[in-house]
Amino acid sequence: MDQYHILTDNGNGLFANRLDTLYNEAKHYLDTELRNGRKLCYTKVLLSDIANQEDELRHSPLMTRLIGQAACTLIQQSPIGGAKVALLLKTSDEAEPFALHSLRLSDDEIANFGSYVQTVMLFDKYLALLKAEGLNLKDHCVRTWIYVRDIDTNYDGVVKARNDIFRQHGLTVDTHFIASTGIGGRAAGKNVCVAIDFLTARSVRPEDKLYLKALDHLNPTHEYGVAFERGVRIALPGKYEYFISGTASINHLGEVINVGNVTSQADRLLENIGALLADGGATMADVKYFIIYLRDLADAPAIEAYMAGHYPDVPHIVTHAKVCRPAWLVEMECIAERPRRQ
Repeated sequence: MDQYHILTDNGNGLFANRLDTLYNEAKHYLDTELRNGRKLCYTKVLLSDIANQEDELRHSPLMTRLIGQAACTLIQQSPIGGAKVALLLKTSDEAEPFALHSLRLSDDEIANFGSYVQTVMLFDKYLALLKAEGLNLKDHCVRTWIYVRDIDTNYDGVVKARNDIFRQHGLTVDTHFIASTGIGGRAAGKNVCVAIDFLTARSVRPEDKLYLKALDHLNPTHEYGVAFERGVRIALPGKYEYFISGTASINHLGEVINVGNVTSQADRLLENIGALLADGGATMADVKYFIIYLRDLADAPAIEAYMAGHYPDVPHIVTHAKVCRPAWLVEMECIAERPRRQ
């Protein structure tokens, strides 16, 4: 089975010192995992200031000797509590069925292009990778994470570009879309406003995928003009894996509820996640971790207290990342796993 582990720097000292501390902690953890037959599959790195931190991280022992030996993605989404860097590590004792493609643009590539064109450019890069392997978007992409700088301004361009690309490649309301989180985040580059991580399943067949709806709790996303699935269950040898998209406090009519109350919004969004998992035969007990996105870092103590009271045994990261609707104070995503009876 897969294991997920979260490490956050200790909040003390220069960035280099924090990286050294994380290197020692990550090495100890990964050495233990290796003795238990599990090796690193990928790492997600959350940074507080990517423009000033990326180069130093890429040349550090943490990257060159440890996490850089497998797939790795970097994004600016500040961890709470004064940390500069947080890691989400995935290890497994099984062959990794997914490939993570972390695609970024540079200022030299984009000129003055806005979020629509940048989104198209990133999808074009990904489509070229798929074509080179004889794969396609509709059948083989199972999950995306779309990071949008200044999301209140740039999200509309991302939505329009994704809608156009999906239509071109046969993803419709009548077929399916792709599980996704569209969230505030920043890549390096002063003019870069979109970055995307794509998760590819090379050998998963269409019949191995079940799209999770929970229509008694959530409306179909196309009703408000966006194209993503609320969640997807992937049937793998011996287990089901569940990818739950970024989920917020919303009802079956697509309305934001519990406006202005971050803990009440957490209640509703977690109820929604539970309903999505139930659509695929899973429960909240199967969740491996949460990533929690806050619009306002001042809400962090309330959310930390909430999670400690409701899900004390589930690892989580709380980050500063605005959600795509201003009224949503908090959004969460997760991955769950459940044994599969053959």
